[in-house]
Amino acid sequence: MIVKELDQVVVRFSGDSGDGMQLAGNLFSTISATVGNDISTFPDYPADIRAPQGSLTGVSGFQVHIGAGKVFTPGDQCDVLVAMNAAALKTQYKFAKSTACIIIDTDCFQKSDLEKAAFKTDNPIEEMGIKNDVIAAPISQMVKDCLADSGMDNKSMLKCRNMFALGLVCWLFNRDLTIAENFLREKFAKKPAIAEANIKVIHAGYDYGHNTHSSVAHTYRIESKTTVPGKYMDITGNKATAYGFIAAAEKAGLKLYLGSYPITPATDVLHELSKHKSLGVVTVQCEDEIAGCASAVGASYAGALAVTSTSGPGICLKSEAMNLAVIMELPLVVLDVQRGGPATGLPTKSEQTDLLQVLFGRNGESPMPVLAATSPTDCFEAAFEASKIALEHMTPVVLLTDAFVANGSAAWKLPKLADYPTINPPYVPAELKGSWTPYQRNEDGVRYWAIPGQEGFTHILGGLEKDNATGAISTNPENHHLMTQLRQQKIDKIQVPDVVVEGDKDDAELLIVGFGGTYGHLHAAMDEMRAEGKKVALAHFKFINPLPANTAEVMKKYPKVVVAEQNMGQFAGYLRMKVDGFVPYQYNEVKGQPFVVNELVTAFTEILNK
Repeated sequence: MIVKELDQVVVRFSGDSGDGMQLAGNLFSTISATVGNDISTFPDYPADIRAPQGSLTGVSGFQVHIGAGKVFTPGDQCDVLVAMNAAALKTQYKFAKSTACIIIDTDCFQKSDLEKAAFKTDNPIEEMGIKNDVIAAPISQMVKDCLADSGMDNKSMLKCRNMFALGLVCWLFNRDLTIAENFLREKFAKKPAIAEANIKVIHAGYDYGHNTHSSVAHTYRIESKTTVPGKYMDITGNKATAYGFIAAAEKAGLKLYLGSYPITPATDVLHELSKHKSLGVVTVQCEDEIAGCASAVGASYAGALAVTSTSGPGICLKSEAMNLAVIMELPLVVLDVQRGGPATGLPTKSEQTDLLQVLFGRNGESPMPVLAATSPTDCFEAAFEASKIALEHMTPVVLLTDAFVANGSAAWKLPKLADYPTINPPYVPAELKGSWTPYQRNEDGVRYWAIPGQEGFTHILGGLEKDNATGAISTNPENHHLMTQLRQQKIDKIQVPDVVVEGDKDDAELLIVGFGGTYGHLHAAMDEMRAEGKKVALAHFKFINPLPANTAEVMKKYPKVVVAEQNMGQFAGYLRMKVDGFVPYQYNEVKGQPFVVNELVTAFTEILNK
């Protein structure tokens, strides 16, 4: 058997929601990240808690892009498609390249399975016109044979089918199964028999590929070429966000408090933080979104790094409590993991449609810093930076992620906390004891923070406007105007890094502009266009309010600018508001799916040729 070396490959696992495709994909990603490959993943699952078995609407997918060098996206189409039943093949084949290898479980292509998947004949491969190499194996039966002496019932044995498929894919790419074994023993530490059964099935899948060679002429190897020494892990955006908050609390010397209400796709942040009580993390699963945010405001008043997490529908409900934090000038981080809307919309899909809501969706003049994480690993950095801004500028901050970066994963080099800056909240100086008032400010216009219990610093904050000098309730029109200006000026003074222009930054004929989680796809599109000899650059925004100081300069430097976003033009409209005379081209999609790089290249080339 010949082993071919590849620079990159895309694998897509698909099957019923109960077939464990997310676990198989995550395990393959972890194995790849651990050996030094760069990865980008895309879990694509239905909103149904459990759709009818074998139905077209119940198919769950997990796609991973593995590279010897840097990869920016989970890939447009896959090189290997695992389809565990007929419905998976029917719905997922469109994501496969014409040269892709397809792995199917023939035991789940029986007459009833084909009928549920709306096939008209008993030969789905021929019916769909599939010319690809197909590894057609009776996976279900082989799993049962493998576990015949395990004492497990039929249903429990079939739950291990995903591990057989994983073993087969590991054989195809010459992966060491040791990492998978360790992961399973840790995951099922309290059920060692289940762990050993899954490990046995992984080896059975690997051995099946090795011993039969099936219809595949080659196996493959992807050797890492760019690894920086250090410890790596495969991390999702939600987990990285949670770790970023923990790191910020540590650097600030504060307890971390999360007040939250479960909502897809943000709930994993609550789950992860709840595991870390030993680090002083306090989590409260509240009765609703309003209570989640209001309790975080109370925790902030008491002196904690306070966070509340949600998605777009929760932002609507939290807006009043967010505004309370604005007028009280308390530090608070509001995490918005964006999903498809409006209303409950597409709860398991991804959009960038909350931007204008978090910028302006509150009553009164209520300025609030807004950041948007650009990748799963950047979620750590963004959470740390959002916390630092909130604590040092005494303001609520919105951190935008989205379902794509939150549920997706990438290889993450574990950082050293010592490399991160100390966070210094503006605590009230001791010399102000007895004369301090609640809205007394430092030289940057930031309100001093007095923690309840400090002798001589008793104070009251609330939702009614306060007198700038005394802190007493005030309806004076001149005072309200002044306080409105001071709150805005405080946000305007926040120093954020300049937006970086990548690619042909000096002579680009087209500048691509985006924000947040679309970074990888826009970067990949720029790379493809530059490889074709086109002069293209990319300016991608992480800091949205306030905008980087060089925003206007960059936007006006290039002859053509296109703003690409997963909404109907919210960021483009915001930039037009902030940059005089700026009229960009726009590329907008609201499909609940990540951008497709080939489609971006086609659209941007058309703009370039106008």
